[in-house]
Amino acid sequence: MSGDRETIDVASASLRWRRAADAGLAFRRITDADLPFLSHLYASTRADELAAVPWSDEQKAAFLDMQFRAQHAHYQQYYPTADWLVTMCAGQDIGRLYLDRWPSEHCVIDIAFLPEHRGKGLGAALMHDVLDEAADAGKAVSIHVEKFNPAMRLYRRLGFVTEEDKGVYDLMRWRAPAVADQVKIA
Repeated sequence: MSGDRETIDVASASLRWRRAADAGLAFRRITDADLPFLSHLYASTRADELAAVPWSDEQKAAFLDMQFRAQHAHYQQYYPTADWLVTMCAGQDIGRLYLDRWPSEHCVIDIAFLPEHRGKGLGAALMHDVLDEAADAGKAVSIHVEKFNPAMRLYRRLGFVTEEDKGVYDLMRWRAPAVADQVKIA
C-alpha cells in the first residue's frame, strides 16, 4: 500500500464502470491511512453476528480488530495482484472493493458498504460493471459469500450460482452467457 490517495476515474478506459459512476461512486486505492476506516467497515459487517455474544463492547472491539488484521494480512498475502479499492460517494468513504483479475476469471475478494449505504443499489451497479468487464474479457466471476449474507439474493439475481459449499461460505460463480444464447432467431 502506498500513501497515494488519488481517486481513480472509473469511467476511464482501464475500468469503464459506467453504472458505478452513474450511481455517484468513485474509487481510490487503499493506503495505510485507510486502515482505521477499513477496520470500522469490517466491524459493521459483523455487528449483527456479534450482537448476541455476551462480551463487553471492549471485548467485541478487540476481537473485531484482531479479525480485521488477520483478514487484511491474509488478503494481502494471497492476492498480491488485486486492486484494493476504497469506494466513495460524494467524497465520503462508504465501502471497499477488492478485486483480482486472474487469467481465467475475475475474483471478487470482498465487497462491502457501510450500513447506511446498503440496499440502495450501489452494490448492484458496481457488480454489474464487474460482470460486464469480465464478460468483455471472456471470463467468469467468482466470489465467496457467507450463507446468511443478505447480499446472497443480489448475487443470485445477477446469475451467480453456488458451485461449492465451503462451510460458512458458498463459492459462487457467474459465467457470461454464451454468444449463441444471446442470438435471437427471428
